[in-house]
Amino acid sequence: MDDARIRTPRLAGRAAVTAGALAALGARAVARKLAHRSASAEGTAADLHRLGPAYVKVAQLLATRRDQLPESWCERLAVLEDRVPAPSAASIAEVLRRSYGARTPFARLDLEPLAAGSIATVHRATLPDGRAVAVKVRRDDVRRTLALDLALLGALARTAQRVPGLRRIPVSEMVGQVGAVVGRQADFAAERANLAKLRQNFAPDNGVRVPATLDALCTPDVIVMDLMTGLRPLRRADIPDGDRRDLVRQVLTATYQMLFLDGFVHCDLHHGNIYAGPDGTLVILDGGFMIELPDQVRRLFADFFVNLALGRGERCAEIVLASARRTDGCDRDGFTRRLAELVRETSGARAAQFSLVAFAGRLFDLQRRHHVFAAPEFVFPLLALLVIEGMVRDLDPDVDFQALAMPILDRAATGRLHARG
Repeated sequence: MDDARIRTPRLAGRAAVTAGALAALGARAVARKLAHRSASAEGTAADLHRLGPAYVKVAQLLATRRDQLPESWCERLAVLEDRVPAPSAASIAEVLRRSYGARTPFARLDLEPLAAGSIATVHRATLPDGRAVAVKVRRDDVRRTLALDLALLGALARTAQRVPGLRRIPVSEMVGQVGAVVGRQADFAAERANLAKLRQNFAPDNGVRVPATLDALCTPDVIVMDLMTGLRPLRRADIPDGDRRDLVRQVLTATYQMLFLDGFVHCDLHHGNIYAGPDGTLVILDGGFMIELPDQVRRLFADFFVNLALGRGERCAEIVLASARRTDGCDRDGFTRRLAELVRETSGARAAQFSLVAFAGRLFDLQRRHHVFAAPEFVFPLLALLVIEGMVRDLDPDVDFQALAMPILDRAATGRLHARG
């Protein structure tokens, strides 16, 4: 559903519902404060779920940042990665009935979800031949709700664009681009294509597994895929000390392959979407939030990353300036000098000493102060790294993720040389 089809009364109604949910959330927080009680994880998840799927996605990102938020809040928000309050069994059954009619293809399907996300629930089922499968059922009316929420955020961004201090920043364009990708998470045909492409990209690598979909059984509201069993969450409490180091390197290597080689990037690898398999592999279960990077963006991001790792701050500044949407009024010399200082401070730092959030914040502040406005497309590779950084820091704070990127970056550079030849 695009903005042109969203009628003003619907948008106003959704805004009223959102405002009511925010007011109720605030009232409950005040009541708990007066009663000297804290919110439970399930209570926090329920409050955010009432706001809608777009807000849940933001909370899922925040849940990975144990270095930035209190542990108690991360635990509460982490519930939203795979334990969002599920719809009723009747609602799930109705979606299945609309998809298959009276002739269900399953010999048995458990309406109690294995996992519940903001877009869909996942269920264990058995086919008539005895094969166990996972069945992903889209929440009823989630596409409409998500479209309305994104339209509201777009309207807020356009309003913010009129604020004098924000007029030079493409806030509306950035929200629009991110919103388009978030909105596609409710498009199951697109997700099936994403999973197939992801399987193809990782096919030569036995270290990453992606479930195959059973396309003959899929519908616009349902995805049927391989059931992956024996999975362990990539959390410190669930992974033995001896396995953490290798698994972190596998996560980083897979992410770098997507960023620097394939240009097909999963931007949502939180704990609910990526697991350790029983055979030591990584298992990626979801293909909703993926982006195809333009070749120029992929190349420039790779060049920035390699020069960051090598401490070449002046070259990093050249790349940022070359990729910027606007540089009118820019103090190029001042920006280059300050960014070079920042790169020298962070080059070669291990995860325990390096925070991507802090680095990105300082980089954006330099851009703002020196009138360098980055292209919105660069938010996606940054988002992919932001999501996994919290996981990396939790499992192995000493990993040198800049050094681990170098072999992938070398392959990317070699590929470009071969292409030119």
